[in-house]
Amino acid sequence: MVEKTYNALFLCTGNSARSIMAEAILNREGRGQFVAYSAGSHPAGSVNPHALQILEKLNYKTDFARSKSWEEFAAPDAPPLDFVFTVCDRAAKESCPVWPGQPMSAHWGVPDPVQVEGNDAEQQLAFAEAFRMLSNRISIFVSLPIASLDKLSLQRKLDEIGAKETVADPAA
Repeated sequence: MVEKTYNALFLCTGNSARSIMAEAILNREGRGQFVAYSAGSHPAGSVNPHALQILEKLNYKTDFARSKSWEEFAAPDAPPLDFVFTVCDRAAKESCPVWPGQPMSAHWGVPDPVQVEGNDAEQQLAFAEAFRMLSNRISIFVSLPIASLDKLSLQRKLDEIGAKETVADPAA
């Protein structure tokens, strides 16, 4: 029996850090069950070097990474989306495009590491913390029995994942 492959879009305002990291994490952790994408409501035009640095340090692919508009995913030739996650508060409050197929959506807000001021070590720490939060949430997400959950139960699980501030145990 062939399992369904789910398409997920991570949204942020600038599409330069958090959504890019989430895309990389889900594409690795999803083990072929998920195809992840990322986009921004007001794309920065480039990926933050600290985001690329942490991904490369942890042996994630970065050749996919580019800052792009969410309008690409509302176009008729865009991949059909099953899930849309906002990872920053600003994008969560904006009017999103109407996504074809009415994908499930949830807000998984993560503090913006780009906004952290300080020396290089402090900035790297902020990116590492954002990466950790996204990685923990995505680990929980990929372990969900999606095919066996009804829509309401799945939505509740997606919302619960987003409500977790710090997650040490994926079973929590």
